[in-house]
Amino acid sequence: MNLYLRVLILFIRSFFKPRLNDIGDQSILHFRVLPNDLDVNGHMNNGRYTTIMDLGRLDLILRNGLMRVMFKQKCVPVLGAIQMRFRIPLMPFQAYRLESRVICWDEKWVYMEQQFIIKKGKKSGAAAAIGIVKGGFYDQNNRQTVPTKDLLDILGLPSQSPAFPAYIQEWINAEETLKTVTQS
Repeated sequence: MNLYLRVLILFIRSFFKPRLNDIGDQSILHFRVLPNDLDVNGHMNNGRYTTIMDLGRLDLILRNGLMRVMFKQKCVPVLGAIQMRFRIPLMPFQAYRLESRVICWDEKWVYMEQQFIIKKGKKSGAAAAIGIVKGGFYDQNNRQTVPTKDLLDILGLPSQSPAFPAYIQEWINAEETLKTVTQS
């Protein structure tokens, strides 16, 4: 139930936040660790991080106008892969912000970075966790991923990606290797 409430609040707030006009614009969302975010160890559950990351990506696509257009065309957002690194546990009621941004893209996928930043205390400003994701939109009519160039054209943005950082390229390479394990 907690997530539905957070989605509803995010959706309503998106109408009052400035539009994100550039693909590199960052989404910043503010949260607090709630009791139903906790695991048996008394800190935020590792699965909850990826759920909260969904909200950061939703904020990006709501505020840049892409969600409305994609739903009209019967396209839905999808993830191809995710990589997480946990550094510092988030404790009950601890305040944090989620910073989400697009890093680069290829013809099929958009690569994003999402960081959980501690807001107060001795570790204020430190990244509690970082995730990188590759995502896109799936066209339900044509049964294929929408080419990134088409997404950027819809937004009126240039289709040339920034250079791929080494850590993203290495992750892509690891994903390609892992793909061979799952193709049987």
